[in-house]
Amino acid sequence: MRYAPWVEALVVTESQKTRVQGRAKAALIFVIRQKQLEIYCTTKGIGDGLGVVIAESCKPDNNNVGCPAHNGYVSTVQDSHPPPIKASSDATLGRHLAHRLVEIGVNDVFSVPGDFNLTLLDHLIAEPGLNNIGCCNELNAGYAADGYARARGVGACVVTFTVGGLSVLNAIAGAYSENLPVICVVGGPNTNDYGTNRILHHTTGLPDFSQELRCFQTVTCHQAVVNNLEDAHEQIDTAISTALKESKPVYISISCNLPAIPHATFIREPIPFALSPRLSNKIGLQAAVEATAAFLNKAVKPVMVGGPKLRVAKACNAFVELADACGYALAAMPSAKGLVPEHHPNFIGTYWGAVGTAFCAEIVESADAYIFAGPIFNDYSSVGYSLLLKKEKAIIVQQDRVVIANGPAFGCVLMKDFLSELAKKLKRNTTAYENYRRIYVPEGLPLKCEPSEPLRVNVLFQHIQRMLSNETAVIAETGDSWFNCQKLKLPEGCGYEFQMQYGSIGWSVGATLGYAQSKPDKRVIACIGDGSFQVTAQDVSTMIRNGQKTIIFLINNGGYTIEVEIHDGPYNVIKNWNYTGMVDAIHNGEGKCWTMKVSTEEELTEAIATATVEKKDCLCFIEVIVHKDDTSKELLEWGSRVSSANSRPPNPQ
Repeated sequence: MRYAPWVEALVVTESQKTRVQGRAKAALIFVIRQKQLEIYCTTKGIGDGLGVVIAESCKPDNNNVGCPAHNGYVSTVQDSHPPPIKASSDATLGRHLAHRLVEIGVNDVFSVPGDFNLTLLDHLIAEPGLNNIGCCNELNAGYAADGYARARGVGACVVTFTVGGLSVLNAIAGAYSENLPVICVVGGPNTNDYGTNRILHHTTGLPDFSQELRCFQTVTCHQAVVNNLEDAHEQIDTAISTALKESKPVYISISCNLPAIPHATFIREPIPFALSPRLSNKIGLQAAVEATAAFLNKAVKPVMVGGPKLRVAKACNAFVELADACGYALAAMPSAKGLVPEHHPNFIGTYWGAVGTAFCAEIVESADAYIFAGPIFNDYSSVGYSLLLKKEKAIIVQQDRVVIANGPAFGCVLMKDFLSELAKKLKRNTTAYENYRRIYVPEGLPLKCEPSEPLRVNVLFQHIQRMLSNETAVIAETGDSWFNCQKLKLPEGCGYEFQMQYGSIGWSVGATLGYAQSKPDKRVIACIGDGSFQVTAQDVSTMIRNGQKTIIFLINNGGYTIEVEIHDGPYNVIKNWNYTGMVDAIHNGEGKCWTMKVSTEEELTEAIATATVEKKDCLCFIEVIVHKDDTSKELLEWGSRVSSANSRPPNPQ
């Protein structure tokens, strides 16, 4: 099949031309971009007649979206009948954006109103199936869109110009690092102010409206500034489709005076998105599979490790199929927890070097071959670059590339295709898993607390483990919760999310809001430290307002514990809050919320029983008081190694 890098065709017969001029003054523009392979149909002029003329030479052979036309190009037009006409009041930019969001699966947008986005918000909330979730600040709105995208596949937030945009920027950067398609919509300046020397509010006092745009260019895969109606539909559609294809955030700025104006380009229902699937190079795929199979089939005790990019590659199922077929010992990198099934019979735990699951690192690092699918080796996941891996033993599979040890690299090979084909070629080898079973010693239970003895963190997580099921999901905040939550054994169907690459403290409050909004059938259990909670606490209010039934464990140890273990100092001590009192004040008798402060195991047991039975339909906030030095041994080890990596002296000049 051949694709035109840029085709613009206006094809009408004389009789059709007469009808177009006399009734609708409509035109058809086919835009086919080599990278996007999409068609945007634009009708110019408003009328009740011919809205779209499809030339015979451009019709597909059948009515399926994206099927090859007989002329060799790709069409996303479903049939020759024009789409239905909207009422003129609905033929607006705002409703077009709203319709597109609902079409791709976004039923909730997280917003903070500002004078530049108010009209846009009016039109978003008018769309059936689209809810506005008003947040307390833009940072949390962005975090919520992040959490929503993890559960739903795509998320969206709406903020105002510059003051809102730069506030949400940190959250968008985190979504970028985690390969999450988040659509960040910003209400922009009036179209009449572009190109003038006017100084607007919400700016730095300069007549430069591009400052916000330039900030977003490094943390989004596409930016669109919509300040006219003629190409607004194309700009919006291109941005959204790019977010879905690249699995990265996009930035859309929409002038504040445009959302409510009816325009001919929005008069008809838009053609549904039909994204062209990426395909592997067949020859390269075959060569990569054969080379990998030869490499692994001669190994004595190979293992396989899943990484966080399994999600963006949509290869989780293919990875499990490979594990089923080959019998290798199966591990997950810490940031892939929740992507690799822990109920799999060959699962041996989290591979995180010295701080991973007991005996997991020994099995992985002693293997004579290992295949890593979608890994990210940064200073955090490598425990200060201390992993004992050898390149000559490793096969690294990324989203569209395979690298075999010190040998060849194969591009244009999709991870999902590669893993599926490799499963057909590998010999079954359970040696590494059998070795793991030989050396494995079950972890003991934490020491039983004496009556009224101060509660310990390991006892807390023993109780959290018992709460997990296929009807729950865990959100782990940056800090010691990383390490304690890693030790939780996830039952089949239990969700799990945390932000390891970006590691922005406070992320979990907004992410919990977004995840729970997207998955109302799950009871979300959030584990948050007191230091992180102080950064983003306000949006517990939004959880209550929207009737969420999350259980929040606020672990109060009086400081930034993770920073203490990397580098201690007086700046890591924070002001203690009355956390349950604060949440009670936010609740203010409106909505369903229940709080309790616990400091012993007996109190914790009572709190969990109440939260899971009597208050199962409430947001439950449980403040857990623990000693300031009560940290996991993994954090102690990890902090020491990361500190050593951070304190390396400069290389000699």
